[in-house]
Amino acid sequence: MSEQPRTSANQGEPRGHSGADGPTTDLQREDPAERDASGPQHSAAGGESAGHSAEAAVFGRPEGVRGSFAPRGNPAPTARVSHAPPAPESLAKAFGRPADAPEPLQRAPWDPGPHQPGESDPSEPVFWSERGEQDPWRDPTAGAVLGDPAQERDRTEPTTTPENGPLLSAREVLFGRRVRPRALLTLGLVVLLVGAVGGFVGRLTAEEGNPLTDPSVTLASVQPGTERPAGSVSGVASRVLPAVVSVEVRLGSEGGTGSGVVIDGKGYVVTNNHVVSMAADTPNAKIFTVFSDGTRTPARIVGRDPQTDLAVLKVEVSNPTVAQLGSSEELRVGDSVLAIGSPLGLDSTVTRGIVSSLDRPVRLAGEGTDTNAVIDAIQTDAAVNPGNSGGALVAGNGAVVGINTAIRTLGTGGSGGSIGLGFAVPIDKVRQVAQQLIRTGEVEHAELGVDAKSVTDGTADGAQVQNVRQGSAAEAAGLAEGDVITKVGDREIDGADELEVAVGEHDVGAVVAVTVVRDGNELVLDVTLQ
Repeated sequence: MSEQPRTSANQGEPRGHSGADGPTTDLQREDPAERDASGPQHSAAGGESAGHSAEAAVFGRPEGVRGSFAPRGNPAPTARVSHAPPAPESLAKAFGRPADAPEPLQRAPWDPGPHQPGESDPSEPVFWSERGEQDPWRDPTAGAVLGDPAQERDRTEPTTTPENGPLLSAREVLFGRRVRPRALLTLGLVVLLVGAVGGFVGRLTAEEGNPLTDPSVTLASVQPGTERPAGSVSGVASRVLPAVVSVEVRLGSEGGTGSGVVIDGKGYVVTNNHVVSMAADTPNAKIFTVFSDGTRTPARIVGRDPQTDLAVLKVEVSNPTVAQLGSSEELRVGDSVLAIGSPLGLDSTVTRGIVSSLDRPVRLAGEGTDTNAVIDAIQTDAAVNPGNSGGALVAGNGAVVGINTAIRTLGTGGSGGSIGLGFAVPIDKVRQVAQQLIRTGEVEHAELGVDAKSVTDGTADGAQVQNVRQGSAAEAAGLAEGDVITKVGDREIDGADELEVAVGEHDVGAVVAVTVVRDGNELVLDVTLQ
């Protein structure tokens, strides 16, 4: 009895049995017409043969068709069907059907081909798998079941950072046979080539970019060397600078700076009183002197004179450079001078100028100190700034002729800088005061004993007496209020400040002729200064 074909999605396709030990039997590979002519075994079936013929007529293959699919061919494309481009040649060669294969279906590797009619092997499984028809992947009637989504296996592996190998030394590269000789030779040639190109480009750049090496430029001729005679600015400065020091005052978080001049081999330094007055009555205050070679030495106050704004310090140093003191009486207006000091803390600063005026009465403001003085100053246009106070005013021969003390400025509160109006205490007065301070620690000044103000009548100037102190030298000499003092000794008096400096030029106990105008009459009184 012939096996009925299975009604499924694969209806009409050959159904074969495969096994590991035998060939596959194709149950519907023969054509019905061939079966009818094959022999008596089909005609002996009787009614069953008629039924089979009817089924074959409905479900069998058309005549002339050997396989389960239509012959291969390229049907004409329709408007509704889009065809994919032909497969690449490499894929068609690897997975396509051989060109001479007559069968349109691919068989199992062990299937030798179609069986002859009537041949079957019941021991072979229906499908290639041992489970046969029970395999849901082979059973077209098996229901679809949705399972859990596929999860990718965690393939995270610890990453390891490759370690850098040891660096090769120059000796290993050249002699350790770690690098091929050809590579070393190539590297050397590259280095030489790069160096040669860089040198050539550098030379071209230097020659074209530097006008000093351009042969077409004419340079001015200069002397082979610069001579600095002893009287030159540099020669004078080199001799005096070691004798000028910077003075630093520290009082807690506050402090100040100034300058000073070494005037004695025992370490005595003269400076201005307003530089060190803040440390005079304060036990915790500290004073330091800094020499031109950077030596920093503590200093102590020997004595101060607020009326001349001078002070003397003592430093413990061995064999210091001492400044040579000149004579201010020999100065003339127009003489060249140098100002040496530490303006704004800039030590060993030298500026140059001339003597602008002599015997200039200048009243000094205290500015937070006990200085209250009128000095008979040397005026100079050499740049003097805050910090120059106590520094040296040096003549062209290298001798110190004054101690820089004050400036006139356009700023308020002393905040301005130099405008070419500097003032220095004459060295003759400095020498006199310093000697008294070193010997006794204090200075005696001659006094007239009057308070005066500057006046003028349009034709003459003078100092008018406002009051006469009781028991003073003026009272003993007969001066009265309202008298106008016009002369002290040989010095003309133009105002109250000049009267004070004129009296200060004399010693205590000296008898001085004082010329006054009283009620329009001129009188000369002899005054014994106290």
